[in-house]
Amino acid sequence: MTLLKLENVHTYYGHIHALKGISIEVNEGEVVTLIGANGAGKSTTLRTISGLARPRAGTVTFQGTALNNVPPHKITRMGVGHVPEGRRIFPELTVRENLEMGGFSVSSREVAERMERAFTLFPRVKERLNQLGGTLSGGEQQMLAMARGLLLNPRILLLDEPSMGLAPVLVDQIFDIIQELHAQGTTILLVEQNARMALQVADRGYILQSGQIVMGDSAKVLQESEVVRKAYLGEE
Repeated sequence: MTLLKLENVHTYYGHIHALKGISIEVNEGEVVTLIGANGAGKSTTLRTISGLARPRAGTVTFQGTALNNVPPHKITRMGVGHVPEGRRIFPELTVRENLEMGGFSVSSREVAERMERAFTLFPRVKERLNQLGGTLSGGEQQMLAMARGLLLNPRILLLDEPSMGLAPVLVDQIFDIIQELHAQGTTILLVEQNARMALQVADRGYILQSGQIVMGDSAKVLQESEVVRKAYLGEE
């Protein structure tokens, strides 16, 4: 079943034409990755889905409902979880308070239950519950941001550059968690500079260049594409 669909979406920042008619689909239970250079429009795509940016043309549809004019907080309640680039945790709040902010629209009992489920994926977050968010390491902050994104039991999780700035051992941990989420049936749209790792965990992928989709196929086909290997996987 198609969970999320973008059709001929154009998004602008002022006069800057950031997305130039992109069309993508994400089916329930899939991990789909968006790959491209800095400035290609990957983060703008996620922001357009979650309502933080508005398409000037085209449609964004989630579970059959158009999102174009839906406020961001209502999109979140509909089941779209967004873990933004740069983590965006609240540094002056404790880890527990950060998590509780993620469960803003459900009861305290449900928040407690969902926190316990999140701790099975992020045990280190549980160990840091009473620390201020700003005192966590980069990897711990990323884990907190992802755990917070799961607090609303999203139907789809938008992950924006989850491995950015992390040491290789932490990158491996983050991708292990993405694979575990996939195994549990979580639908994920993944934006990631590390194209090699992204294609290893994804079912399908799209290549973005200058705000346009130039290629879309199974992860296996993209991994074997000579163009992709040279441009994004660092192979000759």
